[in-house]
Amino acid sequence: MKMIKENREFKEEDFMNLIPLGDRLVIKQAVAEETTKSGIVLTGQTKEKPQEATVVAVGKDVKEDLKVGDVVVYSKYAGTNVKVEDEEYIIVKEEDVLAVLK
Repeated sequence: MKMIKENREFKEEDFMNLIPLGDRLVIKQAVAEETTKSGIVLTGQTKEKPQEATVVAVGKDVKEDLKVGDVVVYSKYAGTNVKVEDEEYIIVKEEDVLAVLK
């Protein structure tokens, strides 16, 4: 299944209400594709949860390899889901980030 990236640019100052501590990152999950290659429309329950997200905030102890705006792949069951001002985010530990997509 192909993942769709959001076309929004994130800046650190956009997320002042949610500041991660230590080695944690705040990420925004990519949106799952709604149709398959063969044209079948998927309902909300049948869509696979993407493991791809955009970093929106970085804790002070996170290595310089990860920065706001990076698109990352993270562990499937990692993190804590939070909702801030009607937006859903995931707070993950740095070790749960598996790769940065370039």
